[in-house]
Amino acid sequence: MFRQVADDVHVLAVEFRIGGMDLGGRMTAVRLPDGGLWLHSPVRFSPEVRAAVDALGPVRFLVAPNLMHHLYVQEWAAAYPDAKVAAPAALRRKRPDLRIDLELGDTAEAGWAGVLDQVLVQGMPKVDELLFFHRPSQTLFVTDLAFNVHRTGSWFTRMYLKLSGAWQRLAPTMLVRSVIKDREAVRASLARTQAWDVERVVVCHGDVVEQGGREAVRNAFARF
Repeated sequence: MFRQVADDVHVLAVEFRIGGMDLGGRMTAVRLPDGGLWLHSPVRFSPEVRAAVDALGPVRFLVAPNLMHHLYVQEWAAAYPDAKVAAPAALRRKRPDLRIDLELGDTAEAGWAGVLDQVLVQGMPKVDELLFFHRPSQTLFVTDLAFNVHRTGSWFTRMYLKLSGAWQRLAPTMLVRSVIKDREAVRASLARTQAWDVERVVVCHGDVVEQGGREAVRNAFARF
C-alpha cells in the first residue's frame, strides 16, 4: 500500500473527495533515526492501513499539519495511545475532543529535530499550515498550500484547478489564496523555506514532485 519515494520516506495515496471535488489524499510515513514513525496527515483508519503502517515500524508521532487535516487523527490516536499527537495550537478550539500532546510552531520538536525542519505559515489563521522539510532526503511536505493534480475524472475539479492556475503544476488554489489575512506575514514565513535544498515535494493532493523541487516550490510560493 505504501510507496517508498526516498530513504525513510513512504507515501500512501487514497481517494478523497470534498465539496464536489476529487482531489485524492496522501499520508506520509517518515522513519526517524530511532526507527519510529512520524505520520503526516493520517488518512482514514482501517485494519489494512494499520497493518501497512505497522510493517514500517512503531508509530511515534501523529501530525495534523494544519487546521483542516485532522479528520482521522482521533482514530489513529485511539489505536496508538502511546503516540504523540502534534497539531497547530488553534486546533484545540476547533477540536476540543481531540487529544493534542504537542502544539506545533516554528521550532521542530525534539523527537524529530534531528531530521526534520518546520515552518508555521503565519498570516492565514484559518489554515495555520506547517511546512516540513526532511533534510536527509531533501523532501518537502506540503498539505493545502499547494496542489499538484495532473489527472482527475471530475470536470469540476479540472475546471476549478485551471481557473486557479493550479492544473498539472505545483501551485496554490484560489481558495487557499482567498483566506490570506496578512500577505506580508505569509511571504515572510515562506521566505524561510528558501534555505531548504528541496529536491522532492510530497503534497497531500496530487502527484509527488520527484525532482526539481526547489524551482517548483519557488514558482508556487511566488503566487502568494
